Amino acid sequence: QVRLQESGPGLVRPSQTLSLTCTVSGGSITANSHYYVWIRQTPGKGLEWMGTKGYNDYTAYNPSLRNRTSISRDTIKNQITLQLSSVTPEDTAMYYCACQSAVVAGAYDYWGQGTQVTVSS
Repeated sequence: QVRLQESGPGLVRPSQTLSLTCTVSGGSITANSHYYVWIRQTPGKGLEWMGTKGYNDYTAYNPSLRNRTSISRDTIKNQITLQLSSVTPEDTAMYYCACQSAVVAGAYDYWGQGTQVTVSS
């Protein structure tokens, strides 16, 4: 069974770059045809897909965040990293890492427990 654990700073200053890591256990991120997804949830917008990194290094971003988002992977540490630049208070949200066996919107097989990020000076 795949397990996902998000980690990162709980507080980020406006204009800085947010960096979050998803540590994957229960399988290699380069195997099993899995895709790893970053999603965030805010009270106002609900769930928002941010981007995807696949087992084959496939990468996709939400067009509305494309200019500020980067998703990378470390195959040695078995981690997926999200970077979001130029953050504003509107980026305050619960951030989740999820896993799916195919690139299908909204269909996630595994979820991490999430990490709260607050953007504030």
